[in-house]
Amino acid sequence: ILGTITCKQWYQRRVRESHTFQHYFKQINLSMSLNPLANPKGVKLLCELCQKPAYVQCTACRVTYYCSEEHQKVDFIGIHEKICSLLIPLRTPIPLVSSEEERRHRQEQLLHRQKQMIDMTRTEGSKFLFEGAHEAAVPAALQALRFSIAVYGLSSVELVPAYLVLGEASIGLGRLTQAEEYLSQARWTVLKTPGCDASIKSKMYRICGLLQAAKGNFPEALKNYSNDIYHAAVDNGPRHVKTSGGYFHMANVFFRKGQTDIAHNIYTEVVSIWNKLLKEVVKLEEPVPESALNSFAEKVENETEVLDEAQEAEAIQMLHAVYDLQQNNTSYGAQNMVILLHTLALLHCHLLGYQKAREFTSEAIKCAQEAELQMDMSQVQQLNSYLANKVC
Repeated sequence: ILGTITCKQWYQRRVRESHTFQHYFKQINLSMSLNPLANPKGVKLLCELCQKPAYVQCTACRVTYYCSEEHQKVDFIGIHEKICSLLIPLRTPIPLVSSEEERRHRQEQLLHRQKQMIDMTRTEGSKFLFEGAHEAAVPAALQALRFSIAVYGLSSVELVPAYLVLGEASIGLGRLTQAEEYLSQARWTVLKTPGCDASIKSKMYRICGLLQAAKGNFPEALKNYSNDIYHAAVDNGPRHVKTSGGYFHMANVFFRKGQTDIAHNIYTEVVSIWNKLLKEVVKLEEPVPESALNSFAEKVENETEVLDEAQEAEAIQMLHAVYDLQQNNTSYGAQNMVILLHTLALLHCHLLGYQKAREFTSEAIKCAQEAELQMDMSQVQQLNSYLANKVC
């Protein structure tokens, strides 16, 4: 039997009032009307998520199937909403054409679309992980893995990023044995690939560190994070945002071990790295003499090459985690807190959350005044003036 309700119809009816995965995933009680329809003899339709026999179809794209309404819901929330229409040309058989040139052109088009799908699904999976939506990351990672196999084959190192997203999602869901299986596959693929890219090794060691930290094996976690930082620095340098994630997770381990002074110093380095980048991403013109309120923020050219959605989500996760830890910690230091608040304001300005950004600049100015800090506050005050004009 195949469902007659489309994913879009289900979404509009059931989650219109909700804006977060955690809320509507827990709250929805799906009621899906089904219409009997026999599968052609010899055709095995398999569930998109678990590969069990499928009985529910997305009637919008008609190329995606599920074993249950629940799996249709999970897949839609995780990735299908964004790729529903994109799957049609990828899963529709290429029609017979007369010329070899036309066949080659269609194959090239298919390959291009598959590679685009790999990039999109990897980014979506990573973004969900940074947002803490581990269940939602799984469908995107499975799609990334599926298309990576189709394009590169079963033994390619190009499969490793999908394995790592699945491994990290499994850790977040408490499925440590399953996480080990994904990470073992990733490690084996990396080891047998000469000249494997340093960025892949960096990410692999980071997720291995998360697994060891989840097990409480802190020495092994720190060893993995050290390797993560090393390989990230090889590609990008030691003070790059792509290296900052390793520092952040290392600081978390020291904090859990009770070595808070070391943790605070590393957190300060993480904030400094992001502060430097975000000041480049969000640029303020010098205010004209007549009025400082005439200044405006502009994004750097080719901004999408600076921060993608996953990196933005990572910045939100890391910087807010540091803020939550340090906002009542007097030993962190007022100057460090001002830099952290300025960095958060820049981040929210970049994301067009002007009201929230203004709250952070105001808090930074207040913190500096109360501590009577002798530090240059001109950039914070200029940003605060710009934001005041924006939220009026």
